Amino acid sequence: MIIKVISTNRKAHFNYSILETFEAGIVLLGSEIKSVRENRVSLSEAYVKAEHGEMWLVGAHIARYEAASYMTHEPTRPRKLLMRRKEIRLLLAKLAEKGLTATPMRMYLKGHRAKLEIGLGRGKKLYDKRETITRRENDRELERTLKMH
Repeated sequence: MIIKVISTNRKAHFNYSILETFEAGIVLLGSEIKSVRENRVSLSEAYVKAEHGEMWLVGAHIARYEAASYMTHEPTRPRKLLMRRKEIRLLLAKLAEKGLTATPMRMYLKGHRAKLEIGLGRGKKLYDKRETITRRENDRELERTLKMH
């Protein structure tokens, strides 16, 4: 199956230590899937919430499709996520634990269907974020020195 990554949430790994990932389908309108195929998606402000036993993607920005008629979609409307009932129950049980949150990691096309990878993670403290930054800078410096020699 061909997988084409549309959008990644780069802040997710910085703000959260990801413990587990889930795959979910997304309910999209016709103009939305056309915008997704044109890579016009942003997950930076998005989050996943549970409501009445269903999972919802809130705050994801899918740009309007220019060639659509006047009946186009709202760019930041909540979108229902499609998961198996057993997976939803498992995710809800883990979200009930203190400090765990569900965040969208990346959106991709798997075949002809749009999918969302949801990361279950614990929020990082400020010192963890600083440690991540120093590790990243050290890796860059090491790459530069190796490239020079």
